[in-house]
Amino acid sequence: MLYVYLVNILNGIFASLTDGSVFHLPLTGFTERPKLPDNYTQDTWQKLDEAVRAIQSSTSIKYNLEDLYQAVENLCSYKVSPTLYKQLRQVCEDHVKAQILQFREDSLDSLLFLKKVNKCWQDHCRQMIMIRSIFLFLDRTYVLQNSMLPSIWDMGLELFRKHIISDKFVQNKTIDGILLLIERERNGETVDRSLLRSLLSMLSDLQVYKESFEQKFLEETNCLYAAEGQRLMQEREVPEYLHHVNKRLEEEGDRVITYLDHSTQKLLIACVEKQLLGEHLTAILQKGLDNLLDENRISDLTQTYQLFSRVKGGQQILLQNWSEYIKNFGTTIVVNPEKDKDMVQELLDFKDKVDHIIEACFQKNEKFVNLMKESFETFINKRPNKPAELIAKHVDSKLRAGNKEATDEELERILDKIMIIFRFIHGKDVFEAFYKKDLAKRLLVGKSASVDAEKSMLSKLKHECGAAFTSKLEGMFKDMELSKDVMIQFKQYMQNQSDPGNIDLTVNILTMGYWPTYTPMEVHLPPEMVKLQEVFKTFYLGKHSGRKLQWQTTLGHAVLKAEFKEVCLFI
Repeated sequence: MLYVYLVNILNGIFASLTDGSVFHLPLTGFTERPKLPDNYTQDTWQKLDEAVRAIQSSTSIKYNLEDLYQAVENLCSYKVSPTLYKQLRQVCEDHVKAQILQFREDSLDSLLFLKKVNKCWQDHCRQMIMIRSIFLFLDRTYVLQNSMLPSIWDMGLELFRKHIISDKFVQNKTIDGILLLIERERNGETVDRSLLRSLLSMLSDLQVYKESFEQKFLEETNCLYAAEGQRLMQEREVPEYLHHVNKRLEEEGDRVITYLDHSTQKLLIACVEKQLLGEHLTAILQKGLDNLLDENRISDLTQTYQLFSRVKGGQQILLQNWSEYIKNFGTTIVVNPEKDKDMVQELLDFKDKVDHIIEACFQKNEKFVNLMKESFETFINKRPNKPAELIAKHVDSKLRAGNKEATDEELERILDKIMIIFRFIHGKDVFEAFYKKDLAKRLLVGKSASVDAEKSMLSKLKHECGAAFTSKLEGMFKDMELSKDVMIQFKQYMQNQSDPGNIDLTVNILTMGYWPTYTPMEVHLPPEMVKLQEVFKTFYLGKHSGRKLQWQTTLGHAVLKAEFKEVCLFI
C-alpha cells in the first residue's frame, strides 16, 4: 500500500509538469532522492516572485494558487527553504520600503494622511495574508523549526514597523493626527471611529502602541482634564459638576471599548478621576454637600458617594464631612431651648432622614452607619440631661390615654424609634427619674393608653439597660396588680358590713421603694371618707400585720355623681 501511495504522489507531480508550473520526478527507488533538473529552483522562484509582486500591485496572478503552494512544498522538500525564505523577505522588504515615498507629501492634511496610512496598513495586511497562504508550507516547516526566524506574518509586521511606522515623520504625524481626532471627539465633534480603531490596532499589532502613542495620549489627557477641572469647579454647581465628571468617565470608558487598547483603561480612568475628582474633593464637599443633604437630593448624593468611592481617600473625606454635617445640624436641634417642645420629634425625623440617605445613597456602608451613631451621641449630649427629660416626656405623650395618633402597630414602631434615640443619651438615670414619675401618674389615675404598650416599652428598656434599670418600674406594675386583688377582697368585706355606705372606695397599695417620692400633705377629707379610710385600714392590717400605711391623698381623685330634680322652664 505504501508503494502504491508513493507512486501515485510522484505520478501526480510528473503530470503537473506538463503545464510548466512545477517539476515532478519519476520514481527511481526508495533510498535515492531524485535530483532537481537544471534551473528548476530559479524558474520556480521566478513564478513565485511574479505571484508575490502581482499580489503587492493588486493585479491578477497568472498561476493557479494550488500549483504555487505545491511549488513551495517541492522546494522545501529539496532543502531550498533557507534561500526561499530570504528571497521572500527581500521582495517583501523592497515593496514596503517603496511605500514610504507616498507619505512625503507635505500638502496632505491630518485626516487624509491618516487615511493614507490606514490604507497602506490594510493593503499590507491583506497582501501578507495572501502571500502566507502561498508560502504556508514554508511557514509550517522550516520557519516553525527555526525559533530565531519570525513567521511570515510576523516578518511582514517587522518590515512595516521598521520601514513605515518607525519613520519619525510618519510616526509623529500619525500620532498627532490620532490625538487631534480624539481631542475633537472630546469637544463634541463626530469623528471616524473606525479609522481610529484601525490605526490604534495597527500600533498594537506593531508593538509600538505604548511607547509611541499611550504615553503622549495620557499626558495630553492629564493636561486637558486638569484645566477642565479648574475651570468647571468655578463655573458650575456641585450636582452639575459631578454629572459632568460621570459623563466624562463614561465617555472615556466607551473609548476604551471602541478603539483604544484595553491595557490603557486603568491608566486613563485613573487620570480622569485624579484631575476631575481627586484634586477637588474638599472643594466639592465644602461647596455643595450641606445643600445636598439639607434638600435631601437622593440622586445627587448617590452620585457623590459613587464617584468619591472611586478615588483614593475620597470615601474617607466624605465620611468626615458627613459626620460634621450630622453634628452641626443635630446641635441646632438640641442646644436651642426654644425648640424643646419639638426637640424629640425633630430628632426622630432627622434620624429617619439620615437612615434613608445611608440606605439609598451610601449602600448601607457600615462605616457611614457607625460614624452616624458616634455623631448623634456627640451632639445629643452637648446639653446634659435635657434630652433625657424630653425623651421621657415624649414617651409619656405617646403612652397616655387619649392619644389617638397611631394604631398599636404604629405605636410600637414609634417606641422602637424612640429607643434608638434613647441609646445615644448619657443621662439614662435622668430619663429613668422622669419616666418613673410619668408612669406613676398614668398608672395611678388610669390614664395609660394600653397596658400592652406599657409592658412593651418596659421590655425594651430592660433589654437595653438591664434588669436592674427596670426592677422598680416592674415593681410598680406588680403593685397595681396586687392592689386589684386587694380591692376585690375589700368589696366582699364591705358587703358583710352592717353599714357599707354609698361611697365606692378604691385604694392602691404601693411599695414605697418602687414609686417616686411624694411630699405628704394634710388634706381635710369629709367625715364619711375618714370613716371609710379607717374601715380599710382595719381590713388591710388585719390581713398584713406589721405593715404601716401612709395615705397619699394628693394622688387621689374622685368622681362625684349627682341627681337633679326636673326643672320646668316657662317662657
